Amino acid sequence: MIIHNRIALFRAESGMTRRALAEAVGVNPQTIGYLERGDYKPSLELAMRIARVFGVPVELLFSFEPFEPVADALQRAGIHSQEREA
Repeated sequence: MIIHNRIALFRAESGMTRRALAEAVGVNPQTIGYLERGDYKPSLELAMRIARVFGVPVELLFSFEPFEPVADALQRAGIHSQEREA
């Protein structure tokens, strides 16, 4: 079973490097890269540590179903690209 994640999105939003996230959760930076690409499934403990770093529920970071693209969610919410650029 594939586990989808938004680690890269949350990292980018917070301005955090892979190395910084890896240090915060106690893993090798390569592990963060493997997770982001979907090449590695996190343990429950690691998933919860990552969620804690970003201050969000684990369900916002990991899912069995693909996440909706951010652009689609914004469009559905009525937020257009011009409004985001303002």
